[in-house]
Parts: sequence; structure tokens; C-alpha cells
Amino acid sequence: MDRVKDLASKKAAVVFTKSSCYMCHSITQLFYELGASPAVHDLDIEPYGREMERALRSLGCNPSVPAVFIGGKFVGSSKDVISLHVDGSLKQMLMAARAIWF
Repeated sequence: MDRVKDLASKKAAVVFTKSSCYMCHSITQLFYELGASPAVHDLDIEPYGREMERALRSLGCNPSVPAVFIGGKFVGSSKDVISLHVDGSLKQMLMAARAIWF
């Protein structure tokens, strides 16, 4: 859990993914399209990926990826991020965390 929290707090936007997950790719691309450059951590490649996946599940992430953090706070999975994007608050959250500037 400490590793996840540490990585999540190092950058304004952080996405925990798996390289074979199409929704992970879609969420990461959405961030890029909004002008953010999130830190992306592929759990199937990271040395402590399984440990981090268990920690994400304990936060309520089911499925465990994509798991999105903005400003060091857990936002949710793809469903949550898409809902925030549709209602316009995702961009505001990214601006507040200084992941994007306009």
C-alpha cells in the first residue's frame, strides 16, 4: 500500500495499468488528449506489480486496473473517470492538481 501511495503522490496524474488492458490504454489516451502527461505504471511489468495490484484492490478498485489518482487522491477506475469526463469535472480536477494549465 505504501508503494502505491508513494507513486500516486509523485505526479499530478497517475494511472496504474496493465499492458494488455484496452480500457487502461483508453484512459491514458484520454489524459493525453486533455493535455495531461500522467505517470503510467504497468503492473504486469513493474517488479512489485502484484503487491501493488493487491493494494489497489484493498482501496476498492475492482477490477484493479485502470486505477487513477489525481493530485495524490484516488479517483477510481475507468467508469469513474469517464463519468467525470462526461460531466466536465475531470478537466477541472486535472487543472486543480496542476496536471494541465488551461
